[in-house]
Parts: sequence; structure tokens; C-alpha cells
Amino acid sequence: MRKFLVVLDDSRECLNAMRFAAMRASHTGGGVAILSVIPPDEFNHWIGVGNVMREEARERIHAHFEVFAKWMRDKQGIDPELIIREGQAVDEIMAQVHDDPEIGVLVLGAGTDKKGPGPIVTQLSRNAGNLPIPMTIVPGDLSKEKLEAIT
Repeated sequence: MRKFLVVLDDSRECLNAMRFAAMRASHTGGGVAILSVIPPDEFNHWIGVGNVMREEARERIHAHFEVFAKWMRDKQGIDPELIIREGQAVDEIMAQVHDDPEIGVLVLGAGTDKKGPGPIVTQLSRNAGNLPIPMTIVPGDLSKEKLEAIT
């Protein structure tokens, strides 16, 4: 089964990437893998404090994931899988793509503010020629209706 890999973070554009991945998977008989990356600099504290912070980060990710997962199950008939990795976002995205041969498409949401599409989209776009799979960049301000029409 081909999976769409989508990145879960706190950005607004993440929502459209999730919707796109779920709708495409639903229409093509694929699956969705949701990757959340915990940056390493969040835990540069004493070991005990770092472990507590790591666990709290994982709990936040699970809660955030469940919101998207419920929508995907209820509206698209897709049961997504959650992957949590620790490290630099782009490195961990690339590692996940290489580690899971079922991933067929990387789906990213692009920001719409003056700062540009976002650091992940910018960094991965520079190296798009080296990706072993296609990358789909979903505009953050695309309407739900437009997303439905193109998926």
C-alpha cells in the first residue's frame, strides 16, 4: 500500500496538508503516515527534567494527532499511523522516507505569510532532486472546497 507522509506540527498550514493527504489516500486506496518531530534542543536540561519534558511533548503530539485521526477515520475512512521522531525536522523526514518503503508521497503545507512557505518546505525544496519520492506542497490558504475538487 502506498502511504502519504504528512508532517504534524503547530503550523496553520499543517491542516491543509493533513486534509490533502487523507483525501488523496481515501480516493486512491492508500494510507496516511503522520510524522511529528521533537527538536533535540527542547531537552537540554538535567536528565530528569529532560525526560519529563520529552514525555509531555509526546502527550501533546498524541492529543494533536487524535484530532486529525478522528477526522480521517470518520470522514475519509482512513486510519492513520503516528510516527514520532526526535532530531532536526528535515533530517528526520528524510530518514522516515528512507526507512519506510511504503511511503510514496511526501505532503507538506506551505505557509502564506511574508516569511515564505516555511523552513521545512524551503529546505526540502532545495533538495527535492535528491528525494526518492514525489513531494506535494499544499498551499496553506487553499479552501476546503478547492482541496476536495483537486483530490
